[in-house]
Amino acid sequence: MNEQILINVTPQESRVAIMEQGAVQELHVERASNRGLVGNIYLGRVGRVLPGMQSAFIDIGLSRAAFLHVADLWSSNKHNDKNGVKNGDTNNDRGTDKAAEQKPIEKLLHEGQTLVVQVIKDPIGSKGARLSTQVSIAGRLLVYLPGDHHIGISQRIEDEAEREHLREKVHELMPEGEAGGFIVRTVAEAATDEELTADIAYLIKLWRGIVEKSKTAAAQSVLYQDLDLTMRALRDLVTSDTERIIVDSKETHARLQEFAEHYTRKSLSILEHYTGERPLFDLFDIEDEIELALSRRVDLKSGGYVIIDQTEALTTVDVNTGAFVSGRSLDDTIFKTNLEATQAIARQLRLRNLGGIVIVDFIDMDNDEHKNAVLTEFKKSLARDRTRVTVNGFSHLGLVEMTRKRTRESLAHILCEACPTCSARGEIKTAQTVCYEILREITRSARQFDAKEFRILGSQSVIDRFLDEESQSMTMLEDFIKKPISLSVESSYTQEQFDVILV
Repeated sequence: MNEQILINVTPQESRVAIMEQGAVQELHVERASNRGLVGNIYLGRVGRVLPGMQSAFIDIGLSRAAFLHVADLWSSNKHNDKNGVKNGDTNNDRGTDKAAEQKPIEKLLHEGQTLVVQVIKDPIGSKGARLSTQVSIAGRLLVYLPGDHHIGISQRIEDEAEREHLREKVHELMPEGEAGGFIVRTVAEAATDEELTADIAYLIKLWRGIVEKSKTAAAQSVLYQDLDLTMRALRDLVTSDTERIIVDSKETHARLQEFAEHYTRKSLSILEHYTGERPLFDLFDIEDEIELALSRRVDLKSGGYVIIDQTEALTTVDVNTGAFVSGRSLDDTIFKTNLEATQAIARQLRLRNLGGIVIVDFIDMDNDEHKNAVLTEFKKSLARDRTRVTVNGFSHLGLVEMTRKRTRESLAHILCEACPTCSARGEIKTAQTVCYEILREITRSARQFDAKEFRILGSQSVIDRFLDEESQSMTMLEDFIKKPISLSVESSYTQEQFDVILV
């Protein structure tokens, strides 16, 4: 795979890029002023219980109350084998059905009650953090589930004999008298008994410390904070395919070396400190990739292109042939463009960290064999994703519907903000439209106020239009209101901004 992990660190921000075959496949950004909360454990206080929504708002010390649904409220009346997993690549083979006799949330919680909760989804947009009382603590090889007794295996380990072997091994290595369950992560497939034993002991000790802290901590306290991005990269992102881990910070390199000594010894030999004069991300053209990941259009090598639009409800992806002509037939051109687009789309979903519902509009294909081939290739490209992905087939409208688990903000939401010029509409009113709004505003003002003169303050483009195409409209209005109208350019105004001054 020729995989490399590049880590760029400044006092304000840490960035991790995963490269394969010279191309950026994943990008993770964490800022010191706004660290992610997923994995953090708090002693929360119940603020409001909402029976109609079967949920509760929990105060964990954030600016917005966090959200706890009854489905994520784990209690002793639930069967231990029926859970969902909330961490990284820890998807496993267990079911997600809830016990039929699940009690309503108003019978389980009351206002003012304190309880240990874990963040399973960061605050996104206008929504608060999503919580669960089923704690899961990620280690290098395992994920510990203190309130469970199930040993699950990552879905990425497909060999059934190996899955059973790992399940039995972890069960045997579990210290006698200890409770809790585990999820065996993909990297544990090649782990020794000693490494698994050490991971088990570390996670159990960590949980004991959290429990002890919760007994004396005040409500809204942080009981456990997950590792920062650079250490999570070493814990979660390094695989057997990783050939190099390059860090451009001396201090961070030293911290990662110490962390690797205790928890990921196999990473020590490939951990490097970059000392070159040229910035690390510039050297590998990652800065250019970030700019491309913030644009709507993604060009394909063939000449086709993909348009990606992210909304609050879902993400839409539109595939177009563009300038690509295969030279054989239209069907062949469409098929080859769609095939190429599958890899580009899968990569962009990872790079931009787009989650939730995704609708892909491939170019219409009449050939069922072509449709099946494109869908197969799309699923194959998505299989590399560390985040849980589900893909449905082509709908009656020819669209492919899929979901990608969303736990953190997308790249665009981290790096960008709503456009102040267009108020996040993605477009602005034309100069002609603004001129007509100004004329209507003057008409309204003339009826209310007895001014000697009306002065228009506007952008250069709007004033230019009044002097040219709309000069007759302004003259007609002056005759109608029987007052002069003057024009003045305000260089700081956007095209939509204007003021009508009464003189």
